Amino acid sequence: MAKILQVPVNPCPSLLEEITHCVAHGGVLAVATESFYALAGSATHSEAVSRVARIKGGPNPKPILILIGDLSQLAHFISSLPPPAIPLFDRFWPGPLTAVLPAHPGLSPDLTVGTGTIGVRQPGSTTLLSLLRGVGPLTGTSANRSGAPPPQTALEVQETLGDEVDLIIDDGPTPGGKPSTVLNLFGEIRIIREGPISKEEIRTALSSKGFTLVD
Repeated sequence: MAKILQVPVNPCPSLLEEITHCVAHGGVLAVATESFYALAGSATHSEAVSRVARIKGGPNPKPILILIGDLSQLAHFISSLPPPAIPLFDRFWPGPLTAVLPAHPGLSPDLTVGTGTIGVRQPGSTTLLSLLRGVGPLTGTSANRSGAPPPQTALEVQETLGDEVDLIIDDGPTPGGKPSTVLNLFGEIRIIREGPISKEEIRTALSSKGFTLVD
């Protein structure tokens, strides 16, 4: 079964060291986001990404979201940054907005599944942001098999995926709710999935800079 690591109020260096070692060697973690627990493997480690895809399973593979700690980590994953992205990042990151951007051609096929795009988000969880800045970008798909409900506690992850992940980072129960808003910025600007950030909020942020959201 996976090892559960409790996150103290003031995380100690040894905790980050253990997590860093796991990530660097292709391990897969379960980490708390601002909605649910997620499967987190190094987004630059091909075997870790493949493991995440296998754990997720399902008959129709979907692209795997990337979580970043800051904008400096974005360049490795995209071929270009569309101009509308900047005002949106300024307004909604860190937070529940996933931006679908043109993918760098060298990315693992498990990340893009032939779409030519990559979904990226800077999460709002303080603990997760600190982890991402320490260990680098991680995958962020929910910690459940395809079709199953996403977990809100470390125990739920242990009960369903404990034999398939290496570490579960227990940062307490997550609030659940809607998953992130997903916005396509590759070509037409359109909402793929409306979540905590509404269509009108995005429309307003874009129009203030001269960009148009397609209905």
